[in-house]
Amino acid sequence: MASQALARNTGNGVADLPQYSLGKTLLVWAAAAGPMAALGWFVTPALAHDPDNPGFARLAILAIGLIWQFILVVMLLYRETGSLRWSGVQHRLWLNTPRLPQSGERRRLWWWLVPLLVLAALFDLQVRGTLNKFWVSIFPFLSQPPGLDFGTFLNSPDARAQLVGNWRVLALFVTSAVFNTVLGEELLFRGLLLPRMGAVFGRWDWVTNGLLFGLYHLHQPWGMLGSATAGMLLYALPSRYFHSAWFGIIAHSGQSIYLTFLILGLVLGLA
Repeated sequence: MASQALARNTGNGVADLPQYSLGKTLLVWAAAAGPMAALGWFVTPALAHDPDNPGFARLAILAIGLIWQFILVVMLLYRETGSLRWSGVQHRLWLNTPRLPQSGERRRLWWWLVPLLVLAALFDLQVRGTLNKFWVSIFPFLSQPPGLDFGTFLNSPDARAQLVGNWRVLALFVTSAVFNTVLGEELLFRGLLLPRMGAVFGRWDWVTNGLLFGLYHLHQPWGMLGSATAGMLLYALPSRYFHSAWFGIIAHSGQSIYLTFLILGLVLGLA
């Protein structure tokens, strides 16, 4: 099958990995995006105590979709190899030490994470919001409905009252964060898909990967442009350049770590 054929030498360093066809790439994308959209727009309103202000209910329900993405990666990898031994998983999901593509050099490359994390923080603080405002100005029907801004929800008196001493909410958020930026979205997009897109998209696989990541956010379409930009420049490009999905995982996880400490402060009654 075309999707299982070994890659041609596209210059991406993935000639030893099975490559996906365009159809299989889109099918895997749909298997991640579809459930998240259904959970966000249909399941959450049906199950949330207050559908107009779903808060923690939406977080918990979307976590199910993120956990499904991890299961999807495991199933596809097992179908590909017939084994889930760490040595094979590490190589096939790019969970390896970064290296330079030209020379194979591996020394001191982790230091590149320092400027990457700074850029990711600046992007989230200064750029993402502007991009998303521009996006919804073009497509106003994609604007965020009232009550779905988790940051605004956390600033509300009711949410703060619910959080004090509520360790279950902290556990829920940590679980969601882990399956979001480590075992879910990043493992799927940068670990599974990106190394298998070279045969179809060539040297622009990182661009397509970021665009698919943006379009995947059907469950929060007001953030598609920001997610696509971050997906391309901060997650896919460094992961592809260093042949290590850890770059995308760590860059994407910065926001999760910040919010975890914020919620911890609220649970402890310090904020």
